[in-house]
Amino acid sequence: MKIRIGFDLIYDCPQPTPMILTLTVHASRVADLITPDLLVTEPAVPVTAYRDTFGNWCSRLLAPKGTLRLTTDAIVHDSGLPDVVVPNARQTPVTELPDETLLFLLGSRYCETDRLTDVAWKLFGHTPPGWARVQAVCDHVHSHIAFGYEHARHTKTAWDVFHERVGVCRDYAHLAITFCRCLNIPARYCTGYLGDMGMPPPYGPMDFAGWFEVWLDGHWYTFDARNNTPRIGRVLIARGRDAADVAISNTFGPNALKRFIVRTDEVPESVPPWPAV
Repeated sequence: MKIRIGFDLIYDCPQPTPMILTLTVHASRVADLITPDLLVTEPAVPVTAYRDTFGNWCSRLLAPKGTLRLTTDAIVHDSGLPDVVVPNARQTPVTELPDETLLFLLGSRYCETDRLTDVAWKLFGHTPPGWARVQAVCDHVHSHIAFGYEHARHTKTAWDVFHERVGVCRDYAHLAITFCRCLNIPARYCTGYLGDMGMPPPYGPMDFAGWFEVWLDGHWYTFDARNNTPRIGRVLIARGRDAADVAISNTFGPNALKRFIVRTDEVPESVPPWPAV
């Protein structure tokens, strides 16, 4: 299948403002791009790119005083297959974990392993280690949290989510990641595009999605505590310890986000242009 992805963002800056953007499709999916996801700025400003510590593509620019519009429009090839499910995937003992996975056992900005370790073992210590334990974590988090955009808060941590029991997709991911790390399972945060392909209506407003990956039996596997069902059409943008590592924008000055539109659609036989906004 082919998936059309893109966004339309407008920032208003009262003064020239440096920005770091993490909005480019991840290197692991570049070969699937049929048309490139070029970052277009209005007005045109110089943009440079680099790879961060986690291998994500980032863009640097200086936003001018006033409004800056950021857009992209790309088409990506996708297998159309749902997330892989491997129920017999085993948990790797910490002593046998590859060095590069150890970072994802540690606490981070939004994932306070020190505060939730006792809770994690009380809730999941009786479950079989491996895939079944991670799925038990997802089942619990999925049922524990009520979804709602009105509950979004950029300061909300896994500890907050556990006690408030409300949040958005990143909050589901943060709590599940924290529980997994407490249980000695490496877990990392992912952000990207995830449309409603294969799902029954009604559909909510489109947004960038947050999910996570865990290291089991020598592989990273995708889990999604928010949806808690295998989905099709994920297009990865970035991975990190938590949402702080993969923010769509880091701005170094005052600004206001005036427009936020994300699009993820299966491409039909004929491809009409997206309507202008």
